[in-house]
Amino acid sequence: MIGLAALIGYLLGSVPFGLILTRAAGLGDVRKIGSGNIGATNVLRTGRKGLAALTLLLDAVKGVIAVLLMHNEGRWIVVIAGLFAVIGHLYPVWLRFKGGKGVAVGLGVLLAQAFPVGLIACLVWLGMAFWRKYSSLAALTAFATAPLVALLLGDWRVAIGAVVIAALVFHKHRANIERLRAGTEPRIKLGA
Repeated sequence: MIGLAALIGYLLGSVPFGLILTRAAGLGDVRKIGSGNIGATNVLRTGRKGLAALTLLLDAVKGVIAVLLMHNEGRWIVVIAGLFAVIGHLYPVWLRFKGGKGVAVGLGVLLAQAFPVGLIACLVWLGMAFWRKYSSLAALTAFATAPLVALLLGDWRVAIGAVVIAALVFHKHRANIERLRAGTEPRIKLGA
């Protein structure tokens, strides 16, 4: 069952919605603009906020589905399915293992595994994004918070999964962290 959970999670996570949506909208390959990533933040750089929002939603939903498909198989299986959904997004086989940064799918996984943990992580992301206007800082803060919230709620399995997801998200944000330190990280435009 562990292998099946990992495979289902990986395959769902590896669907590159940002790339699919931008191509369908006639915008070409989203990997050729901005950061070169397939996630919602880079889709936002096309100027199409609706498309970016849809990318964010679909990337989160693939994490939710990976977890919900395994919800009857035990807590560890659910954690593994969610973890591999994030891995699939980060390293999709279809794109030569060059994917996104795992933020939306990771938040979707957390929402499905332990709704209060995911909700708090989402609120932290929103708060930091609106306050500081850095998508990367918002993501890093949200994922650093999630394992602590899971522990406070007594869900140590989700906490362990959240630590691994946070480590992956931090790893994929290495360049962003350097730019944040240097004061050169681009800000995002939110709102109307």
